[in-house]
Amino acid sequence: MFLWTFRRNENDVVNLYNTLSPVMQLATGGNMLNFGYWEDNDISPVTAQNRLCDITASMAELDSAKSLLDIGSGLSSPAMKWSSLYPNIEISCVNTNYGQLQAAKNLLKEKSPDYKIYGINSTSTMLPFVKNSIDRIIALESAQHFKPFKHFIFESNRVMKKNGILTFAIPVTTKNTNLKNFGILTFTWSSEHYSKDFIINTVSEKFHVVEKIQIGSRVFEPLADYYIKNRKKLRRIILMQYPTYVENILFKSILKMKSMSREKIIDYLLIKCLKI
Repeated sequence: MFLWTFRRNENDVVNLYNTLSPVMQLATGGNMLNFGYWEDNDISPVTAQNRLCDITASMAELDSAKSLLDIGSGLSSPAMKWSSLYPNIEISCVNTNYGQLQAAKNLLKEKSPDYKIYGINSTSTMLPFVKNSIDRIIALESAQHFKPFKHFIFESNRVMKKNGILTFAIPVTTKNTNLKNFGILTFTWSSEHYSKDFIINTVSEKFHVVEKIQIGSRVFEPLADYYIKNRKKLRRIILMQYPTYVENILFKSILKMKSMSREKIIDYLLIKCLKI
């Protein structure tokens, strides 16, 4: 399963999430496929995941938007949350993973049939929208998979209206790190290992960066601490559906992620950009 971290194309990303998403759902108890923004007293990943959705929505100023592209939308749980908070917004969930879009469609019918949410089976680098048509774009913990990243930025600029806002939350490296420093994460860190400087410099070619916040200490370490504290229970749940080696690799990866965050090798970036 972890061979899919060596991604040659977007089909490999689809395969990766088809395999890993159920593990994440079991470990967190919900359908949000993000690491979350953790406060000191949090005891549930779902609370932290919802908070990250709220922070991203606030940065994106969704309260004044009429249209939103949620690119890399997963199971559309963030879109459902945003639609409940901002009922006037029309949300297009863009996802290369058709299976996830179908699962999201079923969830939507069951929980929120009146929401203005539409699934679009498309890539982030060739958006099927006319130019100057979209108010907001969000990529919530998905842009680390977009390749070439520059094409995503150029396409976002093309379809977005003047003064539109692009917001994304993305795991990053803090410098040009040698892959040997990643240890087991060389194989299990399922992203393109984009650096913070690369992200900011590329975005700045087409957008004005309004705000950037590094929140790694509120993401990686508390998530790891939660898993360590609750490992016995979580391990039992995961082993009901997966072999032992899957949980062992997951645990070792989480420990490595925590140590790399403490060493400031990896971080997590929230970025807000304005089209001018």
